[in-house]
Amino acid sequence: MVSILGGLKITNRPDQDSDTNAVVQPDNLPARFNFELFKILQEEEPVIFNPKIVYDGRKNAFSPRRLPLGETDSRRFGVSLPQANGGNNPTRPPKVYHILLTKVAEIGTTLLQGFVNGQQSHSEEILTAITALNVVIRMQPNLDHPFDKRSFFTSQDRRVILGGLELWRGIFQSVRPTLSGLVINIDLSTGVMYREGANANPQRLSPNAGLADARIRDLERFINGMRVLVETTGNRPRVVRGLSRQSANVLTFKLHNGTQTTVSQYFQSLNMPLRYPTVICVQVGTNAMIPLEKCTVPRGQIVRKTLSPDQVQEVLAFSTKRPTERLDSIRAGHHNLQYGQSNYVTQFGMHIAADPLEVDARILDAPRLKYGSTGVQKSLVPKDGAWNMLDKKFFEPAHIKCWVIMVYASERAFNNNARNDMVKGFTSACRNVGIMFEKPDPLVKYFPPQGDKKEQMKAVGNECNQQFQSFPSLIVAILPDGGGDIYHHIKHFGDALIGVPTQCLKFSKCTRAKEQYWMNVVLKVNVKLGGINVIPDTSTVTALTDPQNPTIVMGADVIHPPPGVKDRPSFPAVVGNVDTNAAKYVAITALQDGRVELIEDLQAMCKRILKLYMTYREQKEKKAKNMCAPKRLVFFRDGVSEGEFQQVLDKELPRIKACQELGINPKITLVVVRKRHHNQFFPPTGATFADRRSGNCPAGTVVDQGIAHPTEFDFFLLSHAGILGTSRPAHYSVLYDESGFNADSMQSFSYTLCHVYARSTRSVSIPAPVYYADIVCYRARNHFDPADRDFSDTSTVASGAAGSTTHYLETFKQKFKPPHPNQERMMYFM
Repeated sequence: MVSILGGLKITNRPDQDSDTNAVVQPDNLPARFNFELFKILQEEEPVIFNPKIVYDGRKNAFSPRRLPLGETDSRRFGVSLPQANGGNNPTRPPKVYHILLTKVAEIGTTLLQGFVNGQQSHSEEILTAITALNVVIRMQPNLDHPFDKRSFFTSQDRRVILGGLELWRGIFQSVRPTLSGLVINIDLSTGVMYREGANANPQRLSPNAGLADARIRDLERFINGMRVLVETTGNRPRVVRGLSRQSANVLTFKLHNGTQTTVSQYFQSLNMPLRYPTVICVQVGTNAMIPLEKCTVPRGQIVRKTLSPDQVQEVLAFSTKRPTERLDSIRAGHHNLQYGQSNYVTQFGMHIAADPLEVDARILDAPRLKYGSTGVQKSLVPKDGAWNMLDKKFFEPAHIKCWVIMVYASERAFNNNARNDMVKGFTSACRNVGIMFEKPDPLVKYFPPQGDKKEQMKAVGNECNQQFQSFPSLIVAILPDGGGDIYHHIKHFGDALIGVPTQCLKFSKCTRAKEQYWMNVVLKVNVKLGGINVIPDTSTVTALTDPQNPTIVMGADVIHPPPGVKDRPSFPAVVGNVDTNAAKYVAITALQDGRVELIEDLQAMCKRILKLYMTYREQKEKKAKNMCAPKRLVFFRDGVSEGEFQQVLDKELPRIKACQELGINPKITLVVVRKRHHNQFFPPTGATFADRRSGNCPAGTVVDQGIAHPTEFDFFLLSHAGILGTSRPAHYSVLYDESGFNADSMQSFSYTLCHVYARSTRSVSIPAPVYYADIVCYRARNHFDPADRDFSDTSTVASGAAGSTTHYLETFKQKFKPPHPNQERMMYFM
């Protein structure tokens, strides 16, 4: 047993709260605006709101006592904001906003106490009580700082990054029921903000200076929905709806008297002449056009757009902290929260401990892994979550009959020496792990990056067949930096059109590459060609490889289009093993309506994988036909929140059970795996078990006490060794179990699967089939013809490209190309 640090315990709770429904009119106001209305309302009505109530910014308000709202327990209030009353126009009457408060229920804490003690099952009343506590602790920070869901952000620690953005350090806080009682989970978070002030360089935004329409569309995507302060309206915030295509001295509109004028002339008449009249304008409101120079970005405005890869890297660098640094920052954040000084917290009778909770943890034994019988080292037990391929052969090495190299770099850059070094490095790494070549010398062809990739690949395949009397077993493509489009073409052609394994290498990486680089490449190539790198040793992992209970393991995930995108589908993926050792996997992917989390075609996807599993066991493993079906099916589901657990049980579990239509009846276990949470493990100061290099808890650290759920079968497992920053455990919730797993067997089962991720000699953070499902989801664009950019670019929107949102899904399905039959049985996604 070891001890780790968790969240902050709530040592005292309110006896009773009043749940109140709040309706704000208009009902489409931003949450920040609603908070301001509530703040003013409580200041103007101190008799009614004494003590003050808390509010979530939308429809829920909670009071520590029953509010005097009259006999009907309902009252309507009128509130106006000073800055909203006409801006710089004192003659305009104040705009009045209406708030209707209606009592809904009394929330007692007896049920909550019973729930925490494991004596009460989950219910709507329990959920409402926990929601009330979350609203209480977030009320003051949300009034004082920019906020997003469960985090708030301050400018005390910030960093300017590319593209007119900056990063702010934030604090995440959430009340969770645990075996230790109610705990506030506190963590660091990062907010991406628009940079304050005038961000644009006006001189670069003039049509006269060659500003292209495509550039304007890019800018529109960036600023649409942004709030700006407009000088002519007394710096009242306005929402950006678009950009003009004409400059202010060309763009015209009609005044109230019917006179036609340009935007530039209009501002001249207001004694506000423009410094840059040839620059485009910002559209705010319905159709008002404001010169860009008259708009500034207010401070602390959160960006809700998809970031570029370079921006994502900057966010990661800003967010990464060693465990000791992160814990110090969290403690500083807790001090800034000042729970003890918050009127909202104290008025609700809450008391929150100052020090993090200390909980017990265990460190699981790593599984023994088995490699090929011809290697010097035939098996090993990983140490500190890592191992290497020295003196080992793959468990099942692949065979390469002939292969080709397609070079998208110049012959001068990738000359004979570079080519020979690359071939030597790759073939040597292959032979070291048991992969043999029938024709070791490849066909090498150079191509211009701008050419027709499909025709190029056809030509090189035909030439290979003429030279070696066989089409290539493997195509290796050497890509320039920034060759994402070429990569897309290569993968679409190989995976979907002709069914040949492909391996893309960056020119800058593969020239003068070290032995470790080539070993990482070979780990991927072997499984793409049908080989198996490593398996769990059956002598130490009986829960996974019990021959009396053959087990199929599936992982599933769904990837969604970016926020605000309405005419792009979501892509679900299901991955499952086909071999007895749970080391060889196949993948099925599909399309469904955008932003739908539950997998609609899950029944068909599971049945297809089960058929491939039984076929493989009969044909490859030579099992008797009546012994090929699995006795157990363990389904790991990624990407769903706690609030969606019941939907998964109600909708997805029956679709999994429909495998009985195949005449089989495996015992089903359904586990949700989540990595997007804020529970982190911190070793106590001076802990001898901590990783010496990273300071993290070691791989195999598991917690099923203290911060685990009071009524559910769940645990936290840190299965990987941290390299940078603070390692985050995966949270496993067993929603359904017919196989009778206990905590030890499920934890060992899951931990073992974290060691069979094919392209790594390190244990990974989640079970391999879940990791594979993530990869398959993100590769969805490769199933669309790269030449058809309206469909191949599944992450961004080409305006109007896919037609109406009603019919877009059918259009995408028609364009979607599933994996070629040759690839369907291979791990092409690696």
